[in-house]
Amino acid sequence: VTTFTKVDAGLLDRMPNLKFIQVASTGYDNVDLGEVRRRGIMLSNIPVANKEAVAEHVIMFALVLLRNFVQLNSQIRSGQWPILTGARELKGKVFGIIGMGAIGTKLVERLIPFEVGILYNDVRRLPQDKEEFYGVKYVELDDLMRLSDVISIHVPLTDKTRHMISERQLNLMKDGAILINTSRAEVIDEKALIKAVKEKGIRVGIDVYEKEPPDFKSELFSLDNVVFSPHIAGATVESQERFLMETIANVLRYKQGLEPQYRVA
Repeated sequence: VTTFTKVDAGLLDRMPNLKFIQVASTGYDNVDLGEVRRRGIMLSNIPVANKEAVAEHVIMFALVLLRNFVQLNSQIRSGQWPILTGARELKGKVFGIIGMGAIGTKLVERLIPFEVGILYNDVRRLPQDKEEFYGVKYVELDDLMRLSDVISIHVPLTDKTRHMISERQLNLMKDGAILINTSRAEVIDEKALIKAVKEKGIRVGIDVYEKEPPDFKSELFSLDNVVFSPHIAGATVESQERFLMETIANVLRYKQGLEPQYRVA
């Protein structure tokens, strides 16, 4: 299945002999995990195929927001020629990563040449030798929100991560800091985010939405400090080829009686 397929009790009732579900994507919040586990159905995703694409997309968001690229492009198209821009460099900034899985780790690798300080938070801390190898420091979530100039979110949507970034966490952020979300929209409280953009000058890069297409009447789309993309952070020609190959390979592993990779349930 793809992320566009809702796998719930109604669908599963139509397939009483179902033993294995392969989600051809990183995210699997379209699948009712409780129902799958109750029925003893095995579930796998593909968490590694788009890690390069998402990491590059995050860095693009950061650079676009630091350099005021969208505003400059609009001004030039309208016949203006801005002299002073207030653009900032990524070098020397503190970059916070929430969720150090496959994508978070790939993002670290891509960030090293930019000479940034990297903080991270995850439910599972990396071994000390890996922290030293990558040059990253583990901190509590509140400290990451408070200390980072740029924050990128890479966690799955669960009951624990839903609205994990709420008004309290957003209030900890530096005025004018950057928040990038390429994971799931529900991880951030949208109303609190709108308030933070308006009151603290938070700059935001958003690739994910609670409904897709989203409600374009939301105040979020009228804010100048927010840049959007249509849930394509992980969608490149190269990543889609990897998704197809990994999906087919994993189904074949199951068919051959081998333990499938990336098992979720």
